[in-house]
Amino acid sequence: MKVPFAEKVGYSLGDGAANLVFQLMMMFQLMFYTDVLGIGAGAAGLILLGARVLDAFIDPLAGILSDRTHTKWGKYRPWVVGTAIPFAVVFALSYLSPDWGVRAKTAWAAGTYALLMALYSFNNTPYSSLGGVMTDEGRERTSVATVRFVAATVATIVVQVATLPLVKCFDDPRTGWGVTVGIYAVFAAVMLLVSGFVAKERIAPPATQRKSLGEDMKSVLGDAPWRAMFVLTLFLFVTLALWGSASAYYFKYAVSEETLGFSLFNGVGQGITFVAVVTLPGILSDRFGKKTTYLVCLALTAVFTAGFYFVPATSRYGLLAMGALKSLAYAPTIPLLWAMMGDVADHGEWVSGRRATGFVFAGIVFALKAGLGLGGAVCGWILGAAGFDPEAASQTAEAQQAIRLSVSLIPAALFAVGCVALLFYPISKRTEREMQLELNARRSK
Repeated sequence: MKVPFAEKVGYSLGDGAANLVFQLMMMFQLMFYTDVLGIGAGAAGLILLGARVLDAFIDPLAGILSDRTHTKWGKYRPWVVGTAIPFAVVFALSYLSPDWGVRAKTAWAAGTYALLMALYSFNNTPYSSLGGVMTDEGRERTSVATVRFVAATVATIVVQVATLPLVKCFDDPRTGWGVTVGIYAVFAAVMLLVSGFVAKERIAPPATQRKSLGEDMKSVLGDAPWRAMFVLTLFLFVTLALWGSASAYYFKYAVSEETLGFSLFNGVGQGITFVAVVTLPGILSDRFGKKTTYLVCLALTAVFTAGFYFVPATSRYGLLAMGALKSLAYAPTIPLLWAMMGDVADHGEWVSGRRATGFVFAGIVFALKAGLGLGGAVCGWILGAAGFDPEAASQTAEAQQAIRLSVSLIPAALFAVGCVALLFYPISKRTEREMQLELNARRSK
């Protein structure tokens, strides 16, 4: 099933929009809560983690409802289009700073964050599921995911490089954050609408498949590849959120602006990521298979992340070199994660005869969001336990050490857990080919 390049580009805009939201949450949300909104680090951590209780119900519901949607547009596209504007509006509201007391601001942050995460589920679960039904051919699926993450990488570069300079254009950081995120929200809404209108659904569940929530749950939860990917995604995004949150503090309190600016560091890393995402995933996965490529690249990412512990915060070129190596190692895994999830949906159909693409991706989106919230919360708790004070001109030695560990050895260990999870992922290059041939034969009958 070939997908036209223009359709791949249109579909990719949806993940560009999602990353305007996701990257802000991963890199700056905790610091926004503590340094701009004025919430304590421990309370901010609880806000990020508390929404995960709701996600445990909302994420599966998003998958169940989208799997059971029947329109002339398909199952998933109506959700992407229908939630685009509400998602963007709540995104903008989440970065407003009302001039209230601490308790009221804490309640505002908790409410807007929980609502934003709910809308993220009802938008991103169908969006990700859509990528799993655009094609069933392995190389095309990797190509769709690669183009998707080119757009995601561009959005990441914009957020990581341009956000702080844009905020600093305003004398009041509260105004700066509100205007900057408002601009991002407008672009996100437009990009999601284009994505939903352009992409096409080509794979449907087997015509004889009975509607049964219990059988869908049994098929997905009992599938070994899905369980492995769930654990991998959970620990992966715990790590990314922890590292992203801690790196903002690291460059604010440990690395001087004269040594290396945070925007420059991110710009170099994301530039390397962009080139690597465009060139490497297809080449490496064709040669070695998705699983092997992912495992090796993630292991190297862990090694280079640990390297930040041994590079002095005063070493401009040491920090740039370690960041470049980390970005180069991690880049191929970005599109492969979602290409592999399409393979997981195929595996469920191959083994059980049932296809529940939305429910498959709902579990992974839950793991992503749980990791995002838990990683930010862990960072907040580590800093709070070490005596971090956002009002202090300089941090204590204990707080500095906590920040340093949070950008090096702790995330490296968590990346290693993801590598262990991949050892239990059974879809090899050969298995993927067998699945594709047999499923094509079934669908042609």
